This record gives sequence, structure tokens and C-alpha cells, in this order.
Amino acid sequence: MTKVQPGLEVLVSSPCRWLSNLRLGLLCNAASTDAKFNHARFLIADRFPGQLKALFSPQHGFFGEKQDNMVESDHMMDPDLNIPIYSLYGKTRIPTKQMFDSIDVLLVDLQDVGTRVYTFIYTVSYCMEAAKKFRKRILILDRPNPIGGTQVEGNCLSPQQASFVGRFPIPMRHGLTIGELSVLFNETFGIGCDLQVIPMNGWNRKMYYQDTGLPWIPPSPNLPTPTSAAVYPGQVLWEATNVSEGRGTTQPFEIFGAPFFDTGLIIEALGGRQLTGAVLRPIAFEPTSNKWQARLCHGFQIHITELYRFKPYVTSLKLLRIIRFLFPQAFQWKSPPYEYEYKRLPIDLILGDSTIRRRIERFDEIEEIEKSWTGQLEDFIKLSQRFYLYK
Repeated sequence: MTKVQPGLEVLVSSPCRWLSNLRLGLLCNAASTDAKFNHARFLIADRFPGQLKALFSPQHGFFGEKQDNMVESDHMMDPDLNIPIYSLYGKTRIPTKQMFDSIDVLLVDLQDVGTRVYTFIYTVSYCMEAAKKFRKRILILDRPNPIGGTQVEGNCLSPQQASFVGRFPIPMRHGLTIGELSVLFNETFGIGCDLQVIPMNGWNRKMYYQDTGLPWIPPSPNLPTPTSAAVYPGQVLWEATNVSEGRGTTQPFEIFGAPFFDTGLIIEALGGRQLTGAVLRPIAFEPTSNKWQARLCHGFQIHITELYRFKPYVTSLKLLRIIRFLFPQAFQWKSPPYEYEYKRLPIDLILGDSTIRRRIERFDEIEEIEKSWTGQLEDFIKLSQRFYLYK
């Protein structure tokens, strides 16, 4: 198996000379390790003695311990290095001047999951804006896109639905690494900070995480495996409904269901359990927390059989349309709030376009809905290719 060397390891083995004597900050979480499970903060502190002055954490906390959306983290002191850990998912999601006063350069080492609604990329974008404002530098230590760099899927975000789960007009599955996406944000959307990326060694665009030879460490509690990340661009839609997305189980996002599901009826409406690149397996489960806690739910586990044919977003849209058609009285859209938005429907924020929700409500064919975003998707692909760091 190919062994990919993430940007963290590249920096530690060949440190940038310009970092000498500069004060460093590090945006990271529990998944920020090398291939031998050594955490980035210790590696950076050892490689740049006395220079690491502050740590920063994204959603789900520094240790990846916070389970759900809008569960905030407080600032704290790192017990090992005795430096502050500033939460960027707490009282503020935007770094303050006081947070940046103690550093000259912010290193970013986060494992993204390749999906528009995953908030880490927007935390990075806020850091980039703060770096521009406070005259600091950003250095991205790149990591793999766990769902590959060749498949791009979905509609681009409508500006009317901009939120912390979508700041910029990118598709649901963007096909870029966190380093590539940061440069795209910086140059295309007018951030203009002093930004540099340390690329990985050995990664190519066809790789899924399973191909990298790197250990999977959950970037957040409900993405426990590479498979959960692979279905996430579609299965995240259930967050905006009263259907369980599997939170409170051992297989979040891979499984979904509700007490009102009739799995036989759903399979009949689908024309069978076989989907493009995947199979639905009927199951029953009881969530220990979140929706339908301690209630018996009927539903499915999505088993991916062909990664390169499986289209998670389109697949889950088809499932969503059928569930809403079959169970019109029981199925409900979730009401606000969702990710600090208190008026707009969560489904509109996740879909990134209220028109798509209205078309699903009219039971338009998903193939027709998919055609509606073809042009914008092609435009995004052309744009994103300018920022490719890997073949």
C-alpha cells in the first residue's frame, strides 16, 4: 500500500527556514497526528523549541470530544505544554486580535472530509481573514481528501443560503484537499492573506483514504471510519429531518431510519436494494442519544460496493424524495436553529439552495434536479483545477 506523507511530516522532516525565531500558533484537533500517532503539537514543539505559543481548536473540541452541532468548547490551557488553547467554536468562531497577538504564523493541521457542510474549512477561512487583518501568516499542513480528488458532486451554494455550514459557492463534494481549497478561498473570494501550503508527498487525486496507508483518526465523533466519511456528503441531509442519521449508534451516517419506516415499502419504491455503487441492507436500531433515543427505528445500512461509481449526494437525495413521498404525515423537516442560524430551515442550509428543497417537495425527479446544477458544477471544476497541487 502506498504510504502518504502528510504536510505535518513534511514540515517536521524539512522545516521551512523562514519559520526560524517566529512565534507559532497551531490550529488542530485529535486527528492531527503523524503516521505513528504522534500529535502535531508535540512534533511542532520539539522541532521548533520555544516557538509554539498558542493552540486553536475547531468544532467538536480540541480532543474531538463534542458530539453534536452547537455544542461549544471553552478556552483552556494545554496541560502538557502549558500554553493556551483557544476555542474557535465557542463564544466566537472568528479569531480575535487578542488570540493572534501572541503569534506571527498560524499553522493549520486539520483533517477535512471533502464536504461543503463540514465546518473545519470555514474555521480556516475565518483564520485567514483574521491573519489578513492582523498581519499574520498562515501555513497549511496539507492532508488527504478522504473521499478522493477526482469526483465532484452537487449544486454550488447559493449566496442566499450562506452560513457556517457553507460560506462560499462550492459544491457539496468539492474534490479538493484542505490546502487546495484554502488557496482557492484566498485567491477567488478576496481574502488575500499571506498563505502558504506544505503539500503532502505521495498523494494523488484517485486515492480514497483507504489507499493512503495512513491511520484513520476520527476528525469528529460521528465520522468514526473512512466509510462514514464516504457516505457523509449525502447522509448529512438527514440532520435536517426527523429521520435518524445514526447519531447515538456505532455507525453514524452509514445507517439511517425512523420508527415510521416500512423498509419493505421503501425497497419496493426503489425497485430493489441495489443502488448505483451500493446496497441497502434493512436493519433495526435504537439510538442511545439524539433523535428517537431509546426508540426502535427501522431503516438501512448503506454498504458501498463500488467507491468510484457511488454518488453519495444524489443517492441520499433519491432516498429523501422517496421517504417524503411514502410517509407524508410522519416525515418532517427539522426546525431551526441549526449551526447558529435561527430563521432559515436547516435543510436549505445543508442543501445550499432552497430551490432544491422545493423541488423535492414537488417530487421532481432527482435526475432532472441533478441536470439543473450541471453548468455550475462544470464551472467549479474548471476553477478548482487552477489550484490543484497534485496530479
